[in-house]
Amino acid sequence: MKQRTITAIVGALIFLPLIVLGEWPFKIFVYLIASIGIFELIRMKKISRYSFPSIITLLLLWALMFPFGEVFGVEEVEVTKSELTLLAVLILLSYTVLVKNRFTFDDAGFLLISAIYVGMGFHYLIETRESGLHFVFYALFVIWATDTGAYLFGRAFGKHKLWPKISPKKTVEGAVGGIVLACIVALVFQIFYPVHSSTIIVVIVTIVVSFFGQIGDLVESAFKRHYAVKDSGNILPGHGGVLDRFDSLIFILPVLHFINFIS
Repeated sequence: MKQRTITAIVGALIFLPLIVLGEWPFKIFVYLIASIGIFELIRMKKISRYSFPSIITLLLLWALMFPFGEVFGVEEVEVTKSELTLLAVLILLSYTVLVKNRFTFDDAGFLLISAIYVGMGFHYLIETRESGLHFVFYALFVIWATDTGAYLFGRAFGKHKLWPKISPKKTVEGAVGGIVLACIVALVFQIFYPVHSSTIIVVIVTIVVSFFGQIGDLVESAFKRHYAVKDSGNILPGHGGVLDRFDSLIFILPVLHFINFIS
């Protein structure tokens, strides 16, 4: 617990000032942690991080994190994100043939969906910061409140397992408690830093965000259970890896943009 607390404090002292500062220091930091995150998934799959497919995956990740629009343009040449993704698909599938299936179709699919999952998730972190500092802190506070509420309500009232095969300790009561505390925190946040003109909309969106945040956490748990690893990484002592800490955030930020809550 002491190590976990120290890591959390040090992480906050690094992460929070960079969020406030924004601009290129924040973007560089996000690119860095996203790169670490993709390598955590590659490690789970037992693919060498220095292999050709891993390099293609990393390049695709960086491309997907660029601002919307053309990723690259010189005179008459313009390449969009969808075209770069298709190019990565063709390259990785061609590679399966060249190495006679030592790198398989399943491996290629894993790397592609990992790049999209991590790349677009962290892309929306950058986009959210560009939309306004208060949106980033709204998302963070909702996630933290959800985790805290789920833990407290789960310990006090938890009787019904939520998804025991994926995360044995999570309970239905904890999940509901997480949503309740998230709504309370969001209402307090709305008083001081309004994120929408309608408080009712804020409550509805918070319920959706809290729910998807817990889904994001379960997705990461499912990854780890499937690949038989305890944590996604060990870069954060007491907390695990980057994806262990950012799994909910990169799940909810695309949702907030899809429903046009952040613009």
